[in-house]
Amino acid sequence: MMSNAIAQIVDTYVRLKNRRGLDELMMHRQRLAVDLKSRSSRGFDFSLPIGKIDEEIAIIEAGLTRLAADAPEPGATRLR
Repeated sequence: MMSNAIAQIVDTYVRLKNRRGLDELMMHRQRLAVDLKSRSSRGFDFSLPIGKIDEEIAIIEAGLTRLAADAPEPGATRLR
């Protein structure tokens, strides 16, 4: 369910060409993953939420790739 929500958010950011939003979303998910992984060593099993966050990171990475593919080449001029 959450991955679908993240996919919709990422699609919106890509459509709006909002690289900053995607970067912030990525950094947030990466911080969550690091935090949960550090807590796993204390005897709790966080494998399910870590797996979900890893899926979300993959979705965000795919969005960043799509956004980069749609970006004009540096130095290219716009035709009118």
